[in-house]
Amino acid sequence: MRSPQTLSEADRRLVAGWAADCAERVLGLFEAAAPADPRPRDAVGRTRAFARGELDIAEEIRRRFVAGGAAREVSDLAAAAAARAASQAASIPHMGAHALGAAAYAAKAAGLAAPDRPDNVSQEIQWQLEHMSPAVRCALRQLSPVGENPSGPLGPGLLARGVLGSIVRDLQAGLSDPGLRLALTRRQSDTDAQQRPCTKMSYATFMLNQRSDR
Repeated sequence: MRSPQTLSEADRRLVAGWAADCAERVLGLFEAAAPADPRPRDAVGRTRAFARGELDIAEEIRRRFVAGGAAREVSDLAAAAAARAASQAASIPHMGAHALGAAAYAAKAAGLAAPDRPDNVSQEIQWQLEHMSPAVRCALRQLSPVGENPSGPLGPGLLARGVLGSIVRDLQAGLSDPGLRLALTRRQSDTDAQQRPCTKMSYATFMLNQRSDR
């Protein structure tokens, strides 16, 4: 039986684009520490290509640990967290729940990069929520709360503990209660879209939408 953290193929491709945006915002932290290592940026690029429907699921699942190796080879904590954000994004073809992992590591990296600015993490979370389309929000709301379902990255492991756990909980709270995003300026059209019920999208419909956007 498939884990509820997997999400449908269409939803995985949807959330991959948002996760790539989150991870890319902190890529510079890794590249400042390891300018010759292209693995995290390549992982983000492949995540975007996956989101566009250009890459095969099976191949991306095989490649999902590449950026994680880059994280283990740097000593700077912010750089390592940025690489793990890219690695989590690259793991979305395997399970859609990794999208929240990518966002959490990106926010953690932003906080580690500026320890004298304690609001950096919350500001990054706010950016992530603001730049989440209604369709992505609907897809992510299908995931169980972090720490409850053991069959995936949101189980009682790294993403459920410490700073990462707090970030994921804040993100999931923002998904279910847009009123928590008090510091954000929202367009009325986005607010209206949140109030409509979420609908699942088939992969065929996803690809049709992709072609019409090009």
